[in-house]
Amino acid sequence: MSHMIHVDTTALTRTRASDPEAIVRAWRNRRRAERPSDGRLMIVAADHPARGALGVRGNATAMASRAELLDRLATALDRPGVDGVLGTADILEDLLLAGLLEGKIVIGSMNRGGLQGAEFEFDDRWTGYDADTLAGNGLDGGKMLTRICLEDEDTARVLESTGAAVTALARRGLMAMVEPFLSVRIAPDKVRNVLDPDAVIKSIQIAAGLGATSSHTWLKLPVVEGMHRVLDSTTLPSLLLGGDPVGDPEATYAEWAHALTHPVAVGLVIGRALLYPADDDVAKAVDVAAALVHQRPIRKGVA
Repeated sequence: MSHMIHVDTTALTRTRASDPEAIVRAWRNRRRAERPSDGRLMIVAADHPARGALGVRGNATAMASRAELLDRLATALDRPGVDGVLGTADILEDLLLAGLLEGKIVIGSMNRGGLQGAEFEFDDRWTGYDADTLAGNGLDGGKMLTRICLEDEDTARVLESTGAAVTALARRGLMAMVEPFLSVRIAPDKVRNVLDPDAVIKSIQIAAGLGATSSHTWLKLPVVEGMHRVLDSTTLPSLLLGGDPVGDPEATYAEWAHALTHPVAVGLVIGRALLYPADDDVAKAVDVAAALVHQRPIRKGVA
């Protein structure tokens, strides 16, 4: 493991137990971010655990240690060019109490009820943030996972809830980050996202129409074959996701770089691929991604 910034989790627990209102005060006093001048965003994602998705590269419990995850997040957020973080309240509040969200864009995850491997996985209910809390605490937006299974009636509820959340966020002037997939159930405990270009295009068209306005809608999209044709299907600003990292990291970086040349692709939202890279060098992986997003030379000694 490369050098990590350490987060004092003992102090976090002590504060949570003795002074829970410290979280309220910290949100109130936090210095909020200004959007980068180039209009592009490099966001680190860390909302996976709340859905029971702890695995990385075949290690089913890679994200199980909260102390280790926080160290990895602290290391990532400290790197130049990293604009913010996406997470559930528990993770974001740990980062907040540790002083790691100053000047950062913060996106709250809204629906985590579709637990990985559950029979009800497509019934992905709003168990996380709501628009009022996001606005009241000074966060910058909310993210919705929107899996569309044409054979599962729970999809209708998810689409309705996503549309309502998009509208509520827009009315409060907050980013509504929608992460759409066409998905299928391939086993009682296994859901697969369909990642061919036509499926991603269809999911984009469905997601873009959700809500009473698209004025604050951003998309979070997988990088697939024919990505420029996929991105031609929308005018909404789109952030590219990483997913569970497989294969050669250099090939992955090249795919991100190519996709980011399309004007609709304005950044990355990457979690496991950067927080748990194959060589375990978080700083190096994050520096590569940030350089791709903000279109500047990669730091010497990196990649």
